[in-house]
Amino acid sequence: MVLSHYQTEPLVQARDTAIRHTTSSPDLGLSQVEVAVKDAGAEFPGQELIGWKEIETIQKSGNSCYYIEGGTAYKIQRFSEETNRYYSLMPTQTAPTLLISGTLMHRIKGIDPWQDTREKIAAGGRLSGRVLDTATGLGYTAIQAARKAKQVSTIELDPMVLEIAELNPWSQELFTRTNITRILGNSSEEILQFNDRSFSAIIHDPPVFTMAGDLYGRAFYEELYRVLQPGGRLFHYIGDPESPSGGTTTGGVIQRLTAARFNDIKRRPRAFGVAARKPDRTA
Repeated sequence: MVLSHYQTEPLVQARDTAIRHTTSSPDLGLSQVEVAVKDAGAEFPGQELIGWKEIETIQKSGNSCYYIEGGTAYKIQRFSEETNRYYSLMPTQTAPTLLISGTLMHRIKGIDPWQDTREKIAAGGRLSGRVLDTATGLGYTAIQAARKAKQVSTIELDPMVLEIAELNPWSQELFTRTNITRILGNSSEEILQFNDRSFSAIIHDPPVFTMAGDLYGRAFYEELYRVLQPGGRLFHYIGDPESPSGGTTTGGVIQRLTAARFNDIKRRPRAFGVAARKPDRTA
């Protein structure tokens, strides 16, 4: 069971108004169940009672999700010695997002992380065959791509991120879908292991440039070009094109994609990125 303040709010309201039953979600909004509100705490169907002290801790934490074990709430966060970064699961009214050292990995202003992922996938064009997802994160891209394509390979740098994904109800298809292959490693190194023309589409959604500059370089783009089939599509998420940093980064990305021989490069401001294509005929 995983909860955030969005799920504990109706519990607290029911207690404060002496209501003995209310509805809430045991999985961050994926489902709704009836909850018994008791003097000692709240009881979800088939679960141990959660005391009011634990519930109030969750309620006061607006930027954290908690998993419940033995009636105790544990914040979903990790520190990685490998990358020297803190990772945590941040709730929204729907799918949560990942925070990396305070930096959001999805858009949440006027959009939720699940829809943000849909926009990225739609911007890259129709999916079929084999798809490469260069940055797993919580797995939303891999999951939604796998619902459309035959097979998805997804690469994640840090095992701590996958530990958080395993606790996130919205990420479970990342671990249960048989057409998703998870790879642990650095995308700039792992991509060297793929054969030429391995993928019909690539979704490149790296962290911000300051965290993963190598994933914005021409050498990496040339590898993306190599493993993409002729006529294959690439979507590259960059960030808000209206922001000073986003506008500057977008210009540089377009220049380097052009140098790497991609064509039909188009800005996709709705999805905060650019789309490109590998020519049907290559020298």
